Amino acid sequence: MSLVTLQEMFDKNINGGYAVGAVNVMNQDMIRGVIAGAEMVNSPVIIALAEAHEPLVSIEELGPIMIDCAKRAKVPVCVHFDHGESYNAVVRAMKAGFTSVMFDGSKLPFEENVELTASIVKIAKALGVSVEAELGELTRPEGCEDEEVEENPDLYTDPYKADEFYKRTGITALAVAYGTAHGVYAKQPKLDFDRLKLINQLTDAPLVMHGGSGLEEKDFHKAIEYGTKKINYFSNMSYTVAQEVKRRLNEAKGKTYYTDISAWSIEAIKEDIARTLTMFKSNGKAW
Repeated sequence: MSLVTLQEMFDKNINGGYAVGAVNVMNQDMIRGVIAGAEMVNSPVIIALAEAHEPLVSIEELGPIMIDCAKRAKVPVCVHFDHGESYNAVVRAMKAGFTSVMFDGSKLPFEENVELTASIVKIAKALGVSVEAELGELTRPEGCEDEEVEENPDLYTDPYKADEFYKRTGITALAVAYGTAHGVYAKQPKLDFDRLKLINQLTDAPLVMHGGSGLEEKDFHKAIEYGTKKINYFSNMSYTVAQEVKRRLNEAKGKTYYTDISAWSIEAIKEDIARTLTMFKSNGKAW
């Protein structure tokens, strides 16, 4: 297919029924594995670089590779900048050619979040870039792997402010907080689906679930039923693939080379992503 925007993906999913998976990547092996998994089940997919991962690889280093791989993919691929908390980083991602960016002002006061998000949208529209933003805070921040998650409903998205935020900012998608958390869960979270349902009833915004690793399939399906059209996924894949590579290293006979590890990683990512996208019901939805 080709490189597409997040808006184009939502335009193909007007009636809902599935969510597109957004997978964080940090090197070319991860990019190849994610796209191969999407191609395996004929699904659109989003490959994302998070600002939290910039100490490992910069926007300017990985962005061109992400874009090139997306252009050569057999399925629609959106190249997304995830959880951009700094204005400068989000603008850098747009300049690098990312077709979608997330400005995360969720820790800011409501009016400041609206103002900064709207300013990002103004720039993005001129460049044909989609914008995701967040209202409410997840119980565990991006990049944090603490095992215990303390529920704090006071930080969740206020359903009655969601539509105001969506309309005043002009964003493409709204990330909402209702009990999910980044990282792998030590125990099953308590998700406030009544809140998500109300948000969906009060706003026309395509909704985004962050903290999608480790939930049960029924949780994803209910989230999709209540307006979720993009699900972020990373930690579970990262852990699962690492364990598979570890197993292969322990069982390997004779010499092992880095090229072996690379091939194992790509294959394990492909299989995990194919399963995950099928769980999100986006299999067969490529155009």
